[in-house]
Amino acid sequence: MAFTERYLQALWAVMLDLSPALLLGLLLAGLLRVFFPDRLVRSRLSRPTLGSSIRAALIGVPMPLCSCGVVPTAIGLRNQGASKGATMSFLISTPQTGVDSVLVSAAFLGWPFALFKVIAAFVTGVFGGWLADRVAARDAAEDDEGEQSQLWGVDGNRWKAALRYAVFDILGAIDLWLIVGILLAAVITTLLPGDSLHGVTWTQGIGGMLLVLAISVPLYVCTTASVPIAASLIAAGMPAGTALVFLMAGPATNIATIGIVYRTLGARLLGVYLGTVIIGSVALGMGFDFVLGGAAEATAAHVHGARAWWEIASATVLIGLLVYLLVRRWSGTRPAAVDAEPPTGGLTLQVDGMTCAHCVASVKAALEEVDQVEQVVVDLGSGIVQVRGGKLRRNLLDAAVTRAGFTVADDASP
Repeated sequence: MAFTERYLQALWAVMLDLSPALLLGLLLAGLLRVFFPDRLVRSRLSRPTLGSSIRAALIGVPMPLCSCGVVPTAIGLRNQGASKGATMSFLISTPQTGVDSVLVSAAFLGWPFALFKVIAAFVTGVFGGWLADRVAARDAAEDDEGEQSQLWGVDGNRWKAALRYAVFDILGAIDLWLIVGILLAAVITTLLPGDSLHGVTWTQGIGGMLLVLAISVPLYVCTTASVPIAASLIAAGMPAGTALVFLMAGPATNIATIGIVYRTLGARLLGVYLGTVIIGSVALGMGFDFVLGGAAEATAAHVHGARAWWEIASATVLIGLLVYLLVRRWSGTRPAAVDAEPPTGGLTLQVDGMTCAHCVASVKAALEEVDQVEQVVVDLGSGIVQVRGGKLRRNLLDAAVTRAGFTVADDASP
């Protein structure tokens, strides 16, 4: 059988395995975002205690935020009064998993692996938060019990809002990485048949984990998109614990996130952040190999028989959504959303650091809280943010963007 034919078969198999769990996870994530009260979350995270770190991890684990999207969210929590420990716990635990990633991990690697991954994210988040509070030695802050819980801003039907969030904010933020992950998974499956890596020295034990760690820490790896890659490597013979290191350290860290954590929390807490992710992922990876290593390997190596109609339908829907998002991204309609010249009563800002839809949402939300702001239009591709309103004050707009974790270029409009 020719390579192209084998590759296309592997590609279709990956899509069939991935699609049902991903679509269900996207729906659950949208419902969670629409119906979960934000201000209640922030009011419970202000004390530098173990309880705040635990609550932050419990909140962060199911949230489907990537490593670049979690940083502005964590900074927003910090600006709302969350302790440094709670911020650190959220920052570490959130990008490692999420409702969509859990379901995809279960589909590819089995529920034992998926649940262990959730526990690993929770444990490393809580430990990192507890350690951050000890290092920072921050005085306890009083809980703000006076704020009333508010739902995410929704106009009209909340189910429609949940679907919009799932498709445009979540899938739209990871679509390119998801496509790359699927394509790479198919390549690995085609080139590395079952057990081809079994017994290969560099993949085994602590040495293999450290090598994977050195590769994954500086690179951006999307949580959900990395699961098919890890599953293909496990099916080829890589130990499940080594793959777990990749799935923990890759999504939790990258060069951009490291820089932002350093600027926001300082060098000492950056050390806590990196140390927790590195030591925690290796320790838990070794623990998984010792306790449950065979379960993930057996699931990843499993060859499916006839496919169910709902798997085929899910794959078709996911392909349609990905094509739609790609066409929407590259059709040329996006730049038209931002005027060449700001209208009367408006300002145009050049914002640096936005990399995904979550970043766009963070910048927009921060600016909309500024007095006199009536409308905010953000173009992710160019970084141009157009603000319309009454008597706008440039210094207040710049400060709002900075608090959200981004920077405003000096060449923006006065």
